[in-house]
Amino acid sequence: MIPNKLFSENRDRIHQALPENGFAVVHSADLPWLSADGHLNFVQNSDLFYLTGVDQEDTVLVLCPGHNDPAKREVLFVRETSDLIKIWEGQKLNKEQAKDVSGIETVEWNDQVDEYIRSLAQTFDRIFLNYNEHARSGSPIGITPDDLFRQKIQNLYPNHRYERLAPHLHRARVAKSPLEISLIERACQITGLGFRRVLGFVKPGVKEYEIEAELIHEFKRHGSRGFSYEPIIASGENACVLHYLQNDQPCKDGDLLLMDVAAEYANYNSDLTRTIPVNGKFTDRQRDVYNAVLRVFRLCIDELIVPGKNIRKQFNLEVARAMEEELIGLGLLAREKVEEERAQGEDLKEEKRAYRKYFMHGTSHSLGLDVHDVAPAEPEFVENMVVTVEPGIYLPDEGFGIRLENDIVVKKSGNVDLMAHIPIEADEIEALMAG
Repeated sequence: MIPNKLFSENRDRIHQALPENGFAVVHSADLPWLSADGHLNFVQNSDLFYLTGVDQEDTVLVLCPGHNDPAKREVLFVRETSDLIKIWEGQKLNKEQAKDVSGIETVEWNDQVDEYIRSLAQTFDRIFLNYNEHARSGSPIGITPDDLFRQKIQNLYPNHRYERLAPHLHRARVAKSPLEISLIERACQITGLGFRRVLGFVKPGVKEYEIEAELIHEFKRHGSRGFSYEPIIASGENACVLHYLQNDQPCKDGDLLLMDVAAEYANYNSDLTRTIPVNGKFTDRQRDVYNAVLRVFRLCIDELIVPGKNIRKQFNLEVARAMEEELIGLGLLAREKVEEERAQGEDLKEEKRAYRKYFMHGTSHSLGLDVHDVAPAEPEFVENMVVTVEPGIYLPDEGFGIRLENDIVVKKSGNVDLMAHIPIEADEIEALMAG
């Protein structure tokens, strides 16, 4: 169990951000239902988990830092359990267990939440509600129980001032505490075990889904619930499809295999990409492209990622210029064309530049409770932020793509690579595959 000190410290950050005349409400995620009467495994709203550590549905947290009763400044509401629920669904948290997990002294059954909010609404006129405001959210428009809960509050108290809690949570979640970093590091260690396992398994003729099976076996046997995200196991030209998910093709002799796959641990995520030769040996051309990507990867970690640098406006542009030089060296771009584009400056949009044919995605994102973790609207690297580093070159005309990715902790004194133990040099990969 994660020490509840983590969640108490996280709540303190939000308490400090809220005004004395306001209160905040955070609702749990819902069970993801399939057709008929089945549902998928529950995945908690990461904001609620960040603040409470509670990992079950039908949970509500209310924070009210200005309440005159200290016992009511943070109240957790959980689903009332019973013997029948235990038989059908398993053990749910009772009040004492919820208190131990969260560090919150006042825990009530969730049938009391409406009455408590009503009592607060009589005194406090600013209500902070939480929405998914991730910049890359692709969630469809629909009505969920969480939406209905927010609508009910707004309908009951239409004259109150409603404000956004998400910006405060985004700022609070950017820098990771030592305990959070240790949980991400454990996820990275498990991921490394899975990668080493498949180095001894991959050979011509194996199916992409067989590799997926090897990975999930290794992840689960070391305490992970499974993949941090849907695994990408892409052989040959499949690697040029950035979000390839079919994982159903045979791995052929002479092909490269791109694996963007990682383990979660205690709700915290890792994010790894490696590209290996199916037959255990890179061709000269494959190795040249691989080492070009690796040089950009090293440059990012050693020099380009520093606290205070804007990710979109500075870092991505610096990476792009480094990648242009590598693509010139590989004979994929003409220097004259690149110099002509650079002379145009901002008049030529980045997505229109020639290098984007071969490298069309960003190089870094925040990592934590979400794989693409939340960050302010104009994100910059900050001390103790955990980020990915993932440059790539994709050559569908040559039948392969290469991406390399590690997770690092941003530090003024020098970034810490949480995946430094996972093989990445071409020679080391070939040696391990040779047994």
